[in-house]
Amino acid sequence: MSHPRVTPTAALLLTLPPVMWAGNAVVGRVVADQVSPMTLNLLRWSIAFVLLLPLAAPVLHPSSPLWRSWRRFAGLALLAIGGYNALLYLSLNTSTPINVTLVGSMTPVFMLLIGRLFFAKAISARQWFGAALSVLGVMVVLSRGQLDVLLQVRLVPGDLYMLLASAGWSLYSWMLAHPTTEPSSIRSNWSAFLMAQIVFGLGWSSLFAGSEWALGLGRFTPSWPMAAALLFIAVCPALLAYRAWGAGVARTGPSVAGFFINLTPLFTALLSSVFLGEVPHLYHAAAFVMIVGGIAVSSRR
Repeated sequence: MSHPRVTPTAALLLTLPPVMWAGNAVVGRVVADQVSPMTLNLLRWSIAFVLLLPLAAPVLHPSSPLWRSWRRFAGLALLAIGGYNALLYLSLNTSTPINVTLVGSMTPVFMLLIGRLFFAKAISARQWFGAALSVLGVMVVLSRGQLDVLLQVRLVPGDLYMLLASAGWSLYSWMLAHPTTEPSSIRSNWSAFLMAQIVFGLGWSSLFAGSEWALGLGRFTPSWPMAAALLFIAVCPALLAYRAWGAGVARTGPSVAGFFINLTPLFTALLSSVFLGEVPHLYHAAAFVMIVGGIAVSSRR
């Protein structure tokens, strides 16, 4: 069975999002006491919308072909910009970070299963082995190289949110790789394509943030550090990461791209170590070898 080859350019494109999403996790923890999760997500994409507007304003014109394909883009926006982040934040509010990251490491498995069930993509033994190796690498990071730490993990009902988030992101990635009703004029222009998702994503994010405030759970404390944090997560984890992810998926396909997501907990651990002044350990290197090994094995021709 033939699989898309991971070129250096594709590897770079698919590695950048995990680095930026890891930075997003670190910044998100820093500002958690100042802004509620759904409000943070809405503010992030609102700033991204404003920054992208000079490049993609024509796609919002009443005569734009976007509106004829509104169902397609509303679906993409729900799965990624609105739904994924909402479920992720909910899972962090009802579960532990180690549980959330552990459950999130199942994304490559979801990629393979959704490809098989909905897109008729066969799964090779090599891909299953690569997925297992990648998940094992994540477990090494989470357990800090100690088996007894993993044995103490207890899944709770809130972990279902992260399972749904991982499945939704997997479906989103497959939809990116299989355009249906998207006008070519939008698909071929990265800024227009991302704006088409953001405009509907703002609708979903507003709905979730409005519900948060209606339930008395909303909070926001403006400050200059908060403004800097919002600018960072709007530019890097939002605009740049989504742009790189879409381009990377187009080059390798969702099945291979899914493995790169498991670099996120590794980069998160490393960034946390840097900000906390801790020295990276040997198990970080071992985990990196396992995760990258899973990518290499799964993408071999």
